Amino acid sequence: MLIEVENLSVTYTAKGRKVRAVENVSLSVGLHESYGLVGESGSGKSTILRAICGLAPISAGSIRIDGQPLTAPRSRDFVRQVQMVFQDPYASIHPRHTIDRTLSEPLAIHGIKDSDARVIQALTDVGLPTSFRFRYPHQLSGGQRQRVAIARALMLEPSILLLDEPTSALDASVQAETLNLLSRLRNERGLTFLMVSHDLAVIDHMCDRILVMQQGSAVEELTRDQLAGAQMQTDYARTLFDASADRMLEG
Repeated sequence: MLIEVENLSVTYTAKGRKVRAVENVSLSVGLHESYGLVGESGSGKSTILRAICGLAPISAGSIRIDGQPLTAPRSRDFVRQVQMVFQDPYASIHPRHTIDRTLSEPLAIHGIKDSDARVIQALTDVGLPTSFRFRYPHQLSGGQRQRVAIARALMLEPSILLLDEPTSALDASVQAETLNLLSRLRNERGLTFLMVSHDLAVIDHMCDRILVMQQGSAVEELTRDQLAGAQMQTDYARTLFDASADRMLEG
């Protein structure tokens, strides 16, 4: 397995009391697989991604990437292998940096040359004109900014993308375009995805397997076929499925 999370717990201290955001969660993701984490807000799904990146405190359990335990702080090799795309592209991109600087900065940090050609190729790969190199984030639409965020995540040619609600801040018409872009890039580059969403329809479109989470705990793991056939074993997973189906009918 490429990603192995075993008995992971994450505990924060908030206002003088301990809050268990994730409790004893295990999952594994195979090479080239797309694995989804789904659940309501506060279920701990995004915290798992942050724990993998070293942005959330691990209080128990272990995480391995390609069989190797993670170090604190995360190594340069980890950064080149694992990249994250956040929910809000405007918040995750420096507002005063041009797109060219945003994309070339990871290359400079890691001593990678030929940045001009790589930036041009990255923009092409995510379907943006090369003329966008010298624009600023506020000059782009939300969907275009998220494409830049995806391009930046791919600059170091990682094998794993952690996707934290990558389309939830976008208009419905742009969501499908972004999901199709991610699917194409996964196929072209042989990427492995670990993806968070509260929307089962998104997860069904993108993921081979999913883990349903509730209040920091794992509730049920489903394959895509089980999800498509509504073969849930728990009441909570069925409630999520029914709510997602209702939203699709309303749309």
